[in-house]
Amino acid sequence: MAQARYMLLNGKYLEDAERLLEAGDSPQASEKLWGAVAEMVKAVATGRGWRHFSHRELREAVERLFQETGDADLVRLFAEAESLHANFYENWMSLDTVKLYAEDARRLVEKLRPLAATR
Repeated sequence: MAQARYMLLNGKYLEDAERLLEAGDSPQASEKLWGAVAEMVKAVATGRGWRHFSHRELREAVERLFQETGDADLVRLFAEAESLHANFYENWMSLDTVKLYAEDARRLVEKLRPLAATR
């Protein structure tokens, strides 16, 4: 049940981010993109019985997925998503950079989605 809720929130946050990017609101879009990534990591972690209740535990889950899959992009793309989270507070990224990172956030979500369905 929790896993389905995380997947639902992931979709909502991705839609919200798209709308905010179109409106030029990069800080809010950044946070929605971070939220979408975080919710998908939570969905994967839930399916594996891993803790996922803090930022640190999300990062640890991604590290474990990297070890499991050998896909280094998971770690790299997650780091970009973390920078989007920071941008919400600092607003130091240009809208073009946020849009670029948005593509990578969506790519990370697509890499994680099948991992949420396994196990």
